[in-house]
Amino acid sequence: MTKSPQCLNVSTTGSSNWLRNTQDGWARRNLTNDEGVIVNGEWMLRGRSRQLLFRKRPRTFLVIGGRGAGKTRTGAEWVNALVRGFAPFSQEEKHKQIALVGETLGDVREVMIEGPSGIRTIARGDRPRFEAGRRRLLWSNGAVAYMFSSEDPESLRGPQFAAAWCDEAAKWKNAEATFDMLQFGLRLGERPRQIVTTTPKPTPLMRRLMGDPQTVVHRMRTDDNAAHLAASFLQHVRQRYGGSPLGRQELDGELIEDREDALWSRELIERNHVAETPALRRIVVAVDPPASSHKSSDACGIVAAGLDEDGRVVVLADESFGAAKPMDWANRAIGLFHRLQADCLVAEVNQGGDMVTTVMRGVDATVPVKPVRARRGKWLRAEPVAAWYQQGRVLHAGRFPELEDELCDFGPNGLSGNRSPDRLDALVWAVTELMPDWGSVPRVRQIR
Repeated sequence: MTKSPQCLNVSTTGSSNWLRNTQDGWARRNLTNDEGVIVNGEWMLRGRSRQLLFRKRPRTFLVIGGRGAGKTRTGAEWVNALVRGFAPFSQEEKHKQIALVGETLGDVREVMIEGPSGIRTIARGDRPRFEAGRRRLLWSNGAVAYMFSSEDPESLRGPQFAAAWCDEAAKWKNAEATFDMLQFGLRLGERPRQIVTTTPKPTPLMRRLMGDPQTVVHRMRTDDNAAHLAASFLQHVRQRYGGSPLGRQELDGELIEDREDALWSRELIERNHVAETPALRRIVVAVDPPASSHKSSDACGIVAAGLDEDGRVVVLADESFGAAKPMDWANRAIGLFHRLQADCLVAEVNQGGDMVTTVMRGVDATVPVKPVRARRGKWLRAEPVAAWYQQGRVLHAGRFPELEDELCDFGPNGLSGNRSPDRLDALVWAVTELMPDWGSVPRVRQIR
């Protein structure tokens, strides 16, 4: 490093102590004390590990995060580091031609350039000059960053770049066309690269980026940046959206998708969510035990539900877990039974036969255990339950992300990836036990 930021004034001794406390010990391994004096106070050595890249130089750095997780700051600091030749994003080479791409030109200016975490706001020492008329940022070392919008993909036809920052790509208007045009222009220098910062949405471009072997993906949650956010904001959004599909997307940075041929949808489950549990006249805990207890074995499905005064089923808990040994899942199921003061424990015995009820009674012989055996396929057993969701007859008194994921991924051929729908099975057994007449509903059969 040959040029220091103008605003720094620290001692070599102080730098030596400080080098030992940086992210992953990177500074101690890679910087001398003199170099530590130069970069002491730089964000890249204070940022969280998920905001940085160590020992990786991917073509695409995809930063997926919730609201306020620090995505914009990460993008702005990435540009700042590449312009100044600072590690860990750069290896001393300085990137002179950069593209800044947002949903609109207004977003590029108001968020990426002049926003609270924008490039000019976080600049230290060498603050770039903004030329609005020419839609560009200029640094004193000759680096220049040009503004582009997803509203006009053709504007990217012609220019060439060494690096690019794409912000909120999941909500771009002409996402794939804009991104494709950018790729043709990303051709300068020894290693052209780009950072994509976005809240995730299940768009074709997001799926494409996440499936690209040249993409390194880092995920960040809103809570990860709690020290820089208003406590009242965090309390409000956690209480209002925590665990919901919207909250998992906007706060936890999860990519939430619905399977087109699934029996359930996120919108359906969200519509049937209730904030408070109504009075219940009967409660059951259903168990779908695994055939074995190896690490790669199926999970043990444990779901509790109750029947309210209006004849609606209310899902109360999902305590399913993986690699479950018989005594472990029996203890957990019976513990849930007592905690909810349930009336019955329903256990599928297709896999373990009499062993299932024997294990249960070995833990607590006073618990009434009802063994059930599946005589129809999972899809046929799940169909009537999904139909009652559609009619508002099955409610969720709580957020059960992993259970909801299974429901929204369950199609005619089961779950994607040939996974076992253990949580779904336990749910179906609980609901069927509370509404036993469902099985006798007439079905229209096709005769070939």
